[in-house]
Amino acid sequence: VNPELTLSLTFQTEKEKLTWRDRFPAYLTNLVSIIFMIGVTFAIVFGVIMYRISTAAALAMSSNPTARANVRVTVTATAVIINLVVILILDEVYGSVARWLTQIEVPKTDKTFEERLIFKAFLLKFVNAYTPIFYVAFFKGRIVGRPGDYYYIFQSFRMEECAPGGCLMELCIQLSIIMLGKQLIQNNLFEIGIPKMKKLIRYLKSRRQSAHDHEEHLKKKQRYEVDYNLEPFAGLTPEYMEMIIQFGFVTLFVASFPLAPLFALLNNIIEIRLDAKKFITELRRPVATRAKDIGIWYNILCGVGKVAVIINAFVISFTSDFIPRLVYLYMYSPDGTMHGFVNHTLSYFNASDFKPGTEPNDPGALGYNVDVCRYKDYREPPWATSKYDLTKEYWSVLAARLAFVIVFQNLVMFMSDFVDWIIPDIPKDISEQIHREKVLMVEVFLKEEQGKLQMLETWKEHEKKKEEISNNQSPGLSHSHRGSSSSVYSQRVDV
Repeated sequence: VNPELTLSLTFQTEKEKLTWRDRFPAYLTNLVSIIFMIGVTFAIVFGVIMYRISTAAALAMSSNPTARANVRVTVTATAVIINLVVILILDEVYGSVARWLTQIEVPKTDKTFEERLIFKAFLLKFVNAYTPIFYVAFFKGRIVGRPGDYYYIFQSFRMEECAPGGCLMELCIQLSIIMLGKQLIQNNLFEIGIPKMKKLIRYLKSRRQSAHDHEEHLKKKQRYEVDYNLEPFAGLTPEYMEMIIQFGFVTLFVASFPLAPLFALLNNIIEIRLDAKKFITELRRPVATRAKDIGIWYNILCGVGKVAVIINAFVISFTSDFIPRLVYLYMYSPDGTMHGFVNHTLSYFNASDFKPGTEPNDPGALGYNVDVCRYKDYREPPWATSKYDLTKEYWSVLAARLAFVIVFQNLVMFMSDFVDWIIPDIPKDISEQIHREKVLMVEVFLKEEQGKLQMLETWKEHEKKKEEISNNQSPGLSHSHRGSSSSVYSQRVDV
């Protein structure tokens, strides 16, 4: 070995090794870029909220009675379609940005590169896909204020409220349109349409040659050369990402859209055939690699499953009227029935308490003057000492909601851990086969060792007989022969 060459290679390796100072700019760029893109997603959702508020106000003041009667349906449907288009566009952008951010980090191994890429892409796509749904589930209709003290955006647009029956139905509509549209357009049409479009472009480029040369060129091509013109295999990360996002749609808000698992099953049945066609006719043959498990995807699935329990608990508790109905039934109902529940959830407001400029333009539109109106909230009446303050019923319902979240979460977590403990990760028959295989391997090793020992004993006996014969034939040289044979014996035993 050349010492100078070894020293130069060692110096080059140490010189190319990246320290934390070298990686710090890349990590800072990653952090700032991810925060910026999450902010872009929130800004787009806020823009859609402004669209909903302004469109609802414009339709409410329209002269067309049909438009005024269908304000909520029109605004909800158009806003969900806008959200779907934005989600599809940003998904492609965020995938490319996540790959670039991972490349500038310069990970040490391919496995580290893939895990970091998956984490960044999943984080950005998770925020992109679920932020509009989170807004409808937990924020819409909760930051509106009360009559006479409403909250306004830019001092002009009042925050939107839920329907009289709550936001659960709107959440169901939003989730169904986004989930089905994303599966139909992105998971099915894009997967087949984009490779076919690229294949068509390559075919049109090949047609630019003369017809004769093109035919001769095709005749000379082998099968592997034709397959090389197909779209390169990009790995299984996009396929896993589709399933994880779909798993989130199915589990995170299943309390509001119980048909989500059925639609996911139908989509997967169709996608199995589409993926088979894509892998056979549109993509190059992937290179087979060994894998111990699915890697970081398992941790993501476990995390989504745990978050889904918490989110469903909050959806049942805060988005629906399940808890207020139970509280009224067992605490405030005079006859043990739900009779009077709606009246119990309505508060009183004196029309004279409107702030200047916020009162109705035509107070006599109903044909009579309105002095007191009702609105959905738990607040003190205007004739109380602390008027329009939150009542004890509000705090009772809030405590019951939080208690339900805690009990529901811990109960489901306990049941999932119990089922995980009862059902083993490896089936019993497979574990028995693995145990049997290990026993057979041990027996094979023991037989091999026993065979080696027998061969060694046979060789020792053979050497003893040779020594005895040599001693009998030449007694005078026995000492020298004994020394040579013992040295040979020691050498063979060492071998």
